[in-house]
Amino acid sequence: MRLGVLAGVGRDWRESLEKVRIADSLGYELVATGEAWGPSTVPWMTLLAAHTRNIQIGTSILNVYSRSPGAIAQEFAMLETLSGGRMVCGLGSSGHRVIEHFHGVPFDKPLRRIREYVEIINILLKGERLNYDGQIFSMNRGFRLDYDRPRNHVPIYIAAITPKSIRQTGEIADGIFPIHWPKDRFASLRKDLGDASTAAGRDADSVTIAPFTNVYVLSGDSSDDEKAWLAARQPLFHYINRMGDFYWNMLLANGFEAEVTASRAAWSKRDMEGAVKAISEDMVREIQVVGPIESVAEQLADRSASGAELQLVQMPGGSIAEAGRRLEALFG
Repeated sequence: MRLGVLAGVGRDWRESLEKVRIADSLGYELVATGEAWGPSTVPWMTLLAAHTRNIQIGTSILNVYSRSPGAIAQEFAMLETLSGGRMVCGLGSSGHRVIEHFHGVPFDKPLRRIREYVEIINILLKGERLNYDGQIFSMNRGFRLDYDRPRNHVPIYIAAITPKSIRQTGEIADGIFPIHWPKDRFASLRKDLGDASTAAGRDADSVTIAPFTNVYVLSGDSSDDEKAWLAARQPLFHYINRMGDFYWNMLLANGFEAEVTASRAAWSKRDMEGAVKAISEDMVREIQVVGPIESVAEQLADRSASGAELQLVQMPGGSIAEAGRRLEALFG
């Protein structure tokens, strides 16, 4: 079983850094951090690169609108140098609300834009001269990104959930970040990625499946456990009702038509309680990991066996010691 951890800077970056160092010592494979409309993630990754030993460090995700592909390549060139070649470049389109109303950039051709970003970033980090003629970008002066490379390729992971984006990811990327992906659909995701990879002349297993996996631990206390179940339903409610069309359509396609329809109907009347309760326990268990601490590692292992190759869990809260114990327990 391969595990990674999602870890932002938090309220106290020193404590957050120590938690990541513990994850590093326990054998967690990847620490990923995003920015959405929060602070830049690049300075935080710089700290992680300088204060960890083995763990890979990546973005989950950088959008492909607010920075040019050349700027992203420059940032990862420096991070590669600082980390000794341990970076993962996680890219995605984000959504039109963030892109147009936070960054002020038109949200157009997201799939094509991701493809061109991947191609340009790969050229620059490999050290080749940049002569590129795409639908969006045209660079013909032969600039070369010159630095002392620890390696000639930085893995690129893409946040993808639609059939077209999954197919493109299979063609061009090294990994995929699916979110709220049900356990029984990892096998079909692997097939879709493999078919796209082989059609593009790549190995069928070229793309690592690295899902975001939410974990909720039940204590046995009825009041605490009720709160845990509510917390487990909250992200699903949010993505069904408040994150645009892509996510609820993905959940519809993945077998949760009854829950999605009922939740959206309740939310259309601003019935928050009804919209949350419409999310069934079966749906939560299929997408999240919920249970006593002794069963959590078993569930993660089960998801791994189902095709979730590198699961990314949220960094546990609490003190440094508490987080360390929880991180260790997740391995079983």
